[in-house]
Amino acid sequence: MLDPSYNAGVSARPPATTRPPGPDPGAVHALAPSGRLRAGINLSNFLLVSGTGDDGDPFGVSPSLARELADALAVPLDLVAFAGPGEVVDALAADELDVGNIGADPTRAKHLAFTGPYCEIEATYLVRGESPITTIDQVDQPGVRIVSRRGAAYTLWLDRNVNHAQLIHTDTMDQSVEVFVAEQLEVLAGLRPRLIDDADRLPRSRLLEGRFMAVQQAIGTHRERGVAALSYLERFVGWAIRSGLVASLIQHHAVKGLSVSTAGTR
Repeated sequence: MLDPSYNAGVSARPPATTRPPGPDPGAVHALAPSGRLRAGINLSNFLLVSGTGDDGDPFGVSPSLARELADALAVPLDLVAFAGPGEVVDALAADELDVGNIGADPTRAKHLAFTGPYCEIEATYLVRGESPITTIDQVDQPGVRIVSRRGAAYTLWLDRNVNHAQLIHTDTMDQSVEVFVAEQLEVLAGLRPRLIDDADRLPRSRLLEGRFMAVQQAIGTHRERGVAALSYLERFVGWAIRSGLVASLIQHHAVKGLSVSTAGTR
């Protein structure tokens, strides 16, 4: 059983008997050259960050996983919180962080290397009750306006894949909801767990069945950290999945709508 103090950010071990893979000195130096691990945390992902403790540090699945990584490397951890994923990406690209727990996306891969995902979150659409749109494949058509949060992994996917509908970007998910309502837009894009709550607040709105993509949450680092760094991160993520750590963190933090990935075990 996980230590109750985990909510306060104190590390606890998964119920599995295996220990995290031991890093070689080259991996430790590549991932924590200062002797500390600077981990970027995206505060806007409410599934992975449950809140902020009295000490100001975020807690939840993502911060807890970062603590496990720092413990495995045997170095102190500095959790660096950012308002959104774009800021984490920028800080990683500028080499101001050592690792970042964010959604893996091809548009972020110019300067960054990602592990396989450790968990996944479905992204889907919300429409008005009277909308003629009933399936996801009916959304991308002329005359349809989709509002989505700028910089989110699911929005980056929409930027690459939507060919006929009009995309409207906002700075926050709350702004997306406001624009959807105020401008009578046809479609609101977002993570399914958040849209379920929005549907409850918006009369006669409904969620479409299925998903248009799944956000794959991974650990990213700067490509210049080299093969040793990414190789160890891959092994760590694979262990975190196989050992039951990720599943136990999701259960401990009582997160609904977050699934353990099977793709990150390579």
